[in-house]
Amino acid sequence: MLNVQIVLFDGFDLLDALAPYEVFGAAAIYSDNAVTVELVTAEGPRSVPSGTGGLRIEASGRLSPGRGGIILVPGAAGGVDGDGDDTVPAILGRAMLTDLTGLMRQVLDRPDVLVATVCGGSLLLAMGGLLEGRHAVTHRLGMDIFGATGAIPVPARVVDDGSLVSGGGVTSGLDVALYLVDRELGPRIAHEVERLFEYERRGTVWRAHGLAPVMRPPAVDEERTSEAVVPADAADAATASVGERSFVFDGEWDTTIATPVGKLAVRLSIATRTGCIQGTATQGGETVELLNPSMAGDKLSWSMRVSKPMRLNLKFEVAVDGDHMIGSAKAGILPASRLTGRRLR
Repeated sequence: MLNVQIVLFDGFDLLDALAPYEVFGAAAIYSDNAVTVELVTAEGPRSVPSGTGGLRIEASGRLSPGRGGIILVPGAAGGVDGDGDDTVPAILGRAMLTDLTGLMRQVLDRPDVLVATVCGGSLLLAMGGLLEGRHAVTHRLGMDIFGATGAIPVPARVVDDGSLVSGGGVTSGLDVALYLVDRELGPRIAHEVERLFEYERRGTVWRAHGLAPVMRPPAVDEERTSEAVVPADAADAATASVGERSFVFDGEWDTTIATPVGKLAVRLSIATRTGCIQGTATQGGETVELLNPSMAGDKLSWSMRVSKPMRLNLKFEVAVDGDHMIGSAKAGILPASRLTGRRLR
């Protein structure tokens, strides 16, 4: 018996969840009920508002990480621009902060469970730090931030990473579910479901098997390369100039970042030594280094890897006016979050 649990959360996308539900339901008919499919939540049976006009769907059970089979996580439906509460990043961020992340962490440790995602469902898991180092796909608009979580983005319709199968785009739920029926029950059952729906799976399923394609690097423009060579003395002068400008950032800074999932208090420690900018950031008991800090005009930029409240690679750009700092933090296509701060010493 193949048990399928489709996980709902507030703001989920209807097509992400219900297209696979219908595929697995049809597979049950053609396999003499060798498949069971259930809509569940992390909290238990309840009415769940979707992100499509708030249309509610009844979930009949609680997600059970101890039950073998398939657990499918859909994405969210909402706006893609701005930083409002009804945007996809904000909806996924709220879902990530529920019990769902902890339950899915248990699931990913089980050899008898296959995790499937549709569209932003993979991004939801990645934001919780669950897909680091795993090959997967999400909606094309989220691929940049997906890579910023430590997952390995693959631009394919469906990606099979063993115990993780993901689909990109809303309608990929049909392709993911049909592929899983083929993989778990065989091609004849999958073919009958395709005939019933008058729909054939799209695209080649990407797997890390076979010959790797040879990717030829773009030709180097030698003329531009020669023009870009900077004399050693000029480079030294530029380094000194950067050092002089960066001193205004030195010190301990108490900053706040206004993110789609709430305000974060971050303590920055920045120092310039022998013309090099160094620093750390502390938030929620976690201290990380500022990566590749550099000056551009009067602005300081750097990258930073964080794991709280979600696992992300962030890019910062800030400026100072006396003892006040203002700037932004950004991850992939997510709207930039405003950063403000004051120097403590």
